[in-house]
Amino acid sequence: MRDVLTEIMPWWRSGLRFGLATVVSTFSSAPRPPGAAMAVRGDEVVGSVSGGCVEGAVFELAAEIDTPVLQRYGVSDDDAFAVGLTCGGIIDILVEPVSIETFPELGEISASVKAHEPVAVATIVSGPGRMGARRVIWPDRSSGTLGLDRLDEAVDDDARGMLAQGATGIRHYGGQGERRLDDLAVFVHSFAPPPRMLVFGAIDFAAAVARVGKFLGYHVTVCDARPIFATPKRFPEADEVVVKWPHDYLASVQVDERTVICVLTHDPKFDVPLLEVALRTDAGYVGAMGSRRTHEDRLDRLREAGLTEDELARLRSPIGLDLGARTPEETAVSIAAELIQLRWGGSGRPLTHTEGRIHQETP
Repeated sequence: MRDVLTEIMPWWRSGLRFGLATVVSTFSSAPRPPGAAMAVRGDEVVGSVSGGCVEGAVFELAAEIDTPVLQRYGVSDDDAFAVGLTCGGIIDILVEPVSIETFPELGEISASVKAHEPVAVATIVSGPGRMGARRVIWPDRSSGTLGLDRLDEAVDDDARGMLAQGATGIRHYGGQGERRLDDLAVFVHSFAPPPRMLVFGAIDFAAAVARVGKFLGYHVTVCDARPIFATPKRFPEADEVVVKWPHDYLASVQVDERTVICVLTHDPKFDVPLLEVALRTDAGYVGAMGSRRTHEDRLDRLREAGLTEDELARLRSPIGLDLGARTPEETAVSIAAELIQLRWGGSGRPLTHTEGRIHQETP
């Protein structure tokens, strides 16, 4: 949805009506995750819900949609298999008509996404409630209703928790909003701000890491105390370049469990004070570049600084997965591979040497 917003907003502002298809749940080897969206107006199509597998069938449905419908495509359905979903997965897609009249909150949602303000959209996709009923939830307010105050309150609480985690998916409730029942399904689509990647050390490896971090959707900051090296010209892919002592900068910014910290300085006067701060934050990933000898020396220095073994155990050093990387670009790929593995729980082994499902059920 985030990917298609820029292109559909002119349609919406012009009062045009169009079909919007959104993946709300997946099973097994589904090609795209919940939240993937495709918009259809006449012969125009933006976005994708399956990477090509069922786009033709979804296009036909979205082009003629008058009321919201939940459509399933997968190998359990002969017709769905015929349109091309041969990967063995199943996807549920909510297809709905969209206009200023049917979705008046879209303008506010678009503005919040553009401003990196957290916002979630909760939509009834099945059960006794009104199909397509929608509620928009911000950290400090809500708009719209799913039909019942009790349901609205329960969904608000869950949606805010999902926003904090950057999670999108289905939540189930009773017909009256009861939390322990599953009569009614609500799709909560979180638009959390991009997670942060903090890259310390203005070296060629940092430029490559900044590029791959931006590609993965992070808000990338490069920081170094040396102004001659830390310049926007050297790091065009970074969202910001900061000239400051790394540990001072890190102590001054907000860090949460989605934050990635990459320490590429491999210079004790920079990385030891920096890691002393980093390993005591809530960052989900703290990695440091250097040889194994550098790593052992760094651990000794950090112990002398008072860090505990539990804190040191959070440090991923040498940084990245063992891909045999040598160049800055290859090293950046190995770091990205480790981030993806940790996010989704993969084994890091070649898929040809594994069995069972490819995509983990829960990150």
